[in-house]
Amino acid sequence: MTARPPSRKSPSPTEPTAAATARSAREAKTKARKGNAAPGARSSGASRGVGAARELAPEDRERLLSGGHHDPHALLGARIGRSGVELRVLRPYAKTVTVIAKGLRAKLSADGDGLFSGVLPMRTAPDYRLLVTYAAEGGEQEVEVHDPYRFLPALGDLDLHLIGEGRHEELWRALGAHPMVHEGVSGTRFTVWAPNARGVQVLGDFSYWDGTGHPMRSLGATGVWELFVPGVGAGALYKFRIMRPDGSSTVRADPMARQAEVPPATASVITESHHVWRDEEWMAHRGDRPVHESPLSVYELHLPSWRPGLTYRQLADQLPRYVKDLGFTHVEFMPVSEHPFGGSWGYQVTGFYAPTSRMGSPDDFRHLVDALHRAGIGVIMDWVPAHFPRDDWALADFDGRPLYEHPDPARAAHPDWGTLEFDYGRKEVRNFLVANAVYWCEQFHIDGIRVDAVASMLYLDYSRGPGQWSPNEHGGRENLDAVAFLQEMNATVYRRCPGVVTIAEESTAWDGVTRATHHVGPGGFGGLGFGLKWNMGWMHDSLGYVGHEPVHRKFHHHEMTFSMVYAYSENYVLPISHDEVVHGKRSLVSKMPGDWWQQRANHRAYLGFMWAHPGKQLLFMGQEFAQGAEWSEGHGPDWWLLDPSYAAEADHRGVRLLVRDLNAVYAALPALWERDTDPGGFAWVEGNAADDNVFAFLRYDTAGEPLLAVSNFSPVVRHDYRLGVPEEFAAWVEVLNTDAALYGGGGVVSPDPRKAQPIGAHGRPMSLEVTLPPLATVWLRPE
Repeated sequence: MTARPPSRKSPSPTEPTAAATARSAREAKTKARKGNAAPGARSSGASRGVGAARELAPEDRERLLSGGHHDPHALLGARIGRSGVELRVLRPYAKTVTVIAKGLRAKLSADGDGLFSGVLPMRTAPDYRLLVTYAAEGGEQEVEVHDPYRFLPALGDLDLHLIGEGRHEELWRALGAHPMVHEGVSGTRFTVWAPNARGVQVLGDFSYWDGTGHPMRSLGATGVWELFVPGVGAGALYKFRIMRPDGSSTVRADPMARQAEVPPATASVITESHHVWRDEEWMAHRGDRPVHESPLSVYELHLPSWRPGLTYRQLADQLPRYVKDLGFTHVEFMPVSEHPFGGSWGYQVTGFYAPTSRMGSPDDFRHLVDALHRAGIGVIMDWVPAHFPRDDWALADFDGRPLYEHPDPARAAHPDWGTLEFDYGRKEVRNFLVANAVYWCEQFHIDGIRVDAVASMLYLDYSRGPGQWSPNEHGGRENLDAVAFLQEMNATVYRRCPGVVTIAEESTAWDGVTRATHHVGPGGFGGLGFGLKWNMGWMHDSLGYVGHEPVHRKFHHHEMTFSMVYAYSENYVLPISHDEVVHGKRSLVSKMPGDWWQQRANHRAYLGFMWAHPGKQLLFMGQEFAQGAEWSEGHGPDWWLLDPSYAAEADHRGVRLLVRDLNAVYAALPALWERDTDPGGFAWVEGNAADDNVFAFLRYDTAGEPLLAVSNFSPVVRHDYRLGVPEEFAAWVEVLNTDAALYGGGGVVSPDPRKAQPIGAHGRPMSLEVTLPPLATVWLRPE
């Protein structure tokens, strides 16, 4: 075992300091000179039969000790010479080093600066260990360890080839810190991509945060550095010390770390999974039906603040039960990747391969996903490949030069968020990101990847004025590298991960976001290959409409109908997300005009309209019970509104009951989801009643069964309102009415079936007379 200090945070009181080490080195050299011996000569305390090793060249010694040598294994470890086996080890702080092998116990000469050497009287290199003596309080401490520099590389040629090609789809298995048994010895293989580095050392709590004794070797032209460290296992903390091209050094967290310290600490953590998945049935059947032909109702939440203070495992006890009761088919987590600043909500990522440690370990997060799957709930996570923060311990200028970011500072700097944009044209960077998407799906059984800020990736002039950007090779504003990356990511995820859906948050009219990558559109580009796209236009238009007083809504009627002009241009999700209920935008119910009763009625009517509209739906936490305050990551939803002791609890409970019933009826009626991407699944009944503030349309399933959705966004009851209906159905019955008293409405409901009459209306020979409640949405289906 490698000796470790009592604390990971500070050296042991008995551990030599760097100054003491330097002093010891000077004393050793002085003694060597007084004995008329060179610093590399065998000391008087060396074992009989151990010869003096050759002295290191001054430049090799300096590069090795400073952390700037590309091949420390060429200097350290055992190698066969003419007079025996030459052995050199690097053990900072050690007093003595003795080699132990079968039939051998030999003390090495101290060469200063933690270097020890000797020539063993042997013809072949033995399977040796080291007995290292350190100064300790009250005496000495002896530890027996393996020498890291006697091992061959623990990374294979195929891995290196795929990394060099930028095609390693399981990159997390090749790079990072991996506990393993190598050549019969337990330890951890450290690998990092740093092609511009002059040298790399690994340091951690296992080395008192001094990397001098663990320089890594460069594995050729791939830019990968590797070292197997025996005796180090899961739970240990580590970082990399990188010598930049200019000779200066920087200490960095591992870009491929699969676990990180709890912020604000920044070290990486060696981890291995012991989770046993129990979601076999879910995984086997999640891809049975295409997602755009399936029910998809998403509850979006910010895990750290949904129930502040809960761990992943505690969330696993509460969240699946809550979401299942409400009838949502999926949850969507705002980014769970590690991030230093909680106020970024996870959108400024420093640990792309590590679930945030704020709520537990990676296996704890797996446990949460597993629990949701066993409750029949899919898991979508937000993913942020558009940019990363500039923290000097993370990705920015990682090895002394732009590496993950674009080399052109104008291209690298994100104009809105003070962050850096990835260099999508570099194959290794694309590989880092593509493999990351696969990693979350395969290692954590994630069912959907929602890609954040796609528009900022696609356009070279995004948030940039004239003169602040350069056109692409064709003179256009499209970022061709980003297009290629997104196409590769989507194609790879869909090929490797059956049943997973990718979702774009893309706010422009880019052609073909959800078109297959091999289908070229009119603009000359293949589709981006996403499964779904957030319908930001619908969101802005519809929220703008309901934000007006009813008397003014007739002037904005088109804002509610315009979405049907382009509804089938992509496969859409209708999002009422966190972005719409924060930073002065007000919560959903608070956007509505009128008094408290009218606000809630508008809120309910809007949700009824949203659930019936073509496209999947997403609702952010707190909006399911009409929270009046904006969301804040500091305290999360106002759960106290649902406390029975609160006077207005029934108002909020009523809205939550409505959401539960919306989801239940939605799931039971294929007309509401089966033909979301088929224009034949929708027909307007009344789309021009601007003066009435009324919208009515039909949805059809693949068997031709319809659902009639009618929304009255005026504050008056409309009696005997005539609507044309398909002639083959004799009677219609309400299946949902947002004005029901159960939901906090006025109770203007029609429990009895409505018979169709042979009176023409809206271009149809048959029609119904219905009573439309004020500020309400009603769903009817054939009896």
